[in-house]
Amino acid sequence: MARRCRLSRPVACAIMPANPYLTAKGRQPQTSREETAVGYDVGSYRFDVTQFFTEDCFAAISDVRVSEPEAVYEHAAARKRRQALTRDGRLVILAADHPGRSITRSEDAPLIMGNRQQYLGRVLRVVTADDVDGIMGTPDILEDLLIADMLVQRAGGDSFLDGKILMGSMNRGGLAGAAFELDDKYTSFTAESISQLNMDAAKVMFRLDLTNPDSGNTIYYTSQAVNECAELGIPIFIEPLPVEYKDGKYAVKRTAGELIKIAGVAAAVGGTSLGTWLKMPYCEGYDQVARAVTLPILMLGGESKGTPVPTLQEFAAGMRAGPNVRGALCGRNITFPGPDDPRAVAAAVAYVVHKDANAENAVAYLQERRGEKMDDLSKWF
Repeated sequence: MARRCRLSRPVACAIMPANPYLTAKGRQPQTSREETAVGYDVGSYRFDVTQFFTEDCFAAISDVRVSEPEAVYEHAAARKRRQALTRDGRLVILAADHPGRSITRSEDAPLIMGNRQQYLGRVLRVVTADDVDGIMGTPDILEDLLIADMLVQRAGGDSFLDGKILMGSMNRGGLAGAAFELDDKYTSFTAESISQLNMDAAKVMFRLDLTNPDSGNTIYYTSQAVNECAELGIPIFIEPLPVEYKDGKYAVKRTAGELIKIAGVAAAVGGTSLGTWLKMPYCEGYDQVARAVTLPILMLGGESKGTPVPTLQEFAAGMRAGPNVRGALCGRNITFPGPDDPRAVAAAVAYVVHKDANAENAVAYLQERRGEKMDDLSKWF
């Protein structure tokens, strides 16, 4: 008989305010002309993660970590994987590795990604949707997802991870703001641990500052990771970012010229490029960037913009830039899209990537999907 996961005991768990997207002065987000032009209107809607990912869900995951951590490996081994990486040559992957680099801010909420109920709940909200191809994350996040998936199945539900791409983030050592930030050591997943968890792909990154020798170290670490993944037949996604130190932090240089140069560097890293995809930011002249390599490219979202409209516009334009632009690997602009529903935003991104929708149609689709199936997860706990 399937075992229910319902917990009767109360759980002390820090809950963020229902609307963490008030600005520092307490003002509601304002609607821009750009949003109005494509018909976007969030109105009074405010996504509340605790309706989807309850305290019982949160506590049940911790219980498994204490009582039966070995079961996670058994569940991972039994997970049904895709026969091929893509179903139509395109991918929409959620990025969920930011806390592992000490990044906890989204907009005016400096610690919101440091609240695991908020963060994991939003990740689960996206990953449980059929529209999304998979997720990239650190071991703690992906193991949380495997535990949640196991508990749902024990309670009689279907797996939400079967057929999804699970991608392990390998280098998290370059902590945000640290003196050693560009010496981005591989402190997270290894090629071997990705294989042991029956996962599908690996993700790595290097940031290039020509004035900082630490960048060269990270490129070397990345070449080793490419070779290790190739030996095990694991596809690898490289995120190469040209950066400069400005106003106390590293800023990405989003120009076609800089991205063209670094695309060529990334494509040549390691002993083979046959299993390599690139993850690159959108910019003006993206068609030139796409022509720099034949490798498939996924677009990244960058820091949260507080509204999904600019991201949808960039992705719609990027998908038309070249035949090797094959989708998006996006994090905060999906999980923290201002007050909106992360699942609806993810569905809109997938509509752009898989259905060639323009931004206006994607926004309309987002608003149709907003707030749907809020009990998808909680009903099993």
